[in-house]
Amino acid sequence: MSPQVEALRPRWQDRWLLASSARGLECAALLSWGLRSLFSSRARWKGRLRYEWGTDSAALTRADVWRTMASEEIEHLIDRRMHLGRLYGRGNHWPELEAAAQELAAATRRIRSDCAGRPVIISPFHYVSEYANIYVVDALRAKLGLTELAVVSGSPREAYGHREDILIPGLRILHTYDENNRSGLGLRVMRALRQEGIAVLFSDVPPYMMQRYPMETVEVSLSERPARLHRGVFSIGSHVDAVLLCFHLTFSRGRFGYRLFPPIELARKDAPQHVADYIEEAYQRAYPNWLLADHPSRYGFAPCK
Repeated sequence: MSPQVEALRPRWQDRWLLASSARGLECAALLSWGLRSLFSSRARWKGRLRYEWGTDSAALTRADVWRTMASEEIEHLIDRRMHLGRLYGRGNHWPELEAAAQELAAATRRIRSDCAGRPVIISPFHYVSEYANIYVVDALRAKLGLTELAVVSGSPREAYGHREDILIPGLRILHTYDENNRSGLGLRVMRALRQEGIAVLFSDVPPYMMQRYPMETVEVSLSERPARLHRGVFSIGSHVDAVLLCFHLTFSRGRFGYRLFPPIELARKDAPQHVADYIEEAYQRAYPNWLLADHPSRYGFAPCK
């Protein structure tokens, strides 16, 4: 057997993941975190703090304690499972995520029908799994009949698998951490919106995640407290008169779900507060699935030193 063919054979861990159901992945993640927390104080306290920092969320109950503390492990297994599905071409169909893409496609068509000529920015929030979000937007691209769809990502290159351009050929990933091209990111997004009429940009990124760079923020109110959002999506969207379509995923008891929010016209002055309201609603409804729950400042950010 040639080395190339041998390299494509899944290891036993990969074969187990490929054969596992979503419920099996969740149970395995809970067990894995429970065992790690016995021997790693870092894992134990990170999970506990994640739970304690969400006690003001209506979605967080005592029944969610283990799922909340093990959410990073759940995310990791879902990411790995979906990556393997693409890599080996096996078991890579997720009906609940296809349903989310179908509703997003229908909402996008309605916006294009009601607001002819206006581009649409699809905005997944950071919930459940980055790869699950990528799965949804790739399925959306297919349902809209697009050859390619631009996606702005703050994840490192190849975070969605080795040679992401081959594994997910329909997505053009625009990386925010490309040092040489960062200043032109906004221009590339606007070019994609003008050419293709649609792009994907995560609008719920807290400013602290971009703290290494000079940035502009906009003031909003979250949970009746002053907060700030990165203003990138609003600056880009207002320039091209775009409409923002936000959604987030959920995952519980081995089943995916989703929540789609009403569209927002980004040229409106109250657009940032509308996005903040959606962020707060997602937080209150689905905190155990929130990927950004391990930082206490959330959207508290000093715009100047």
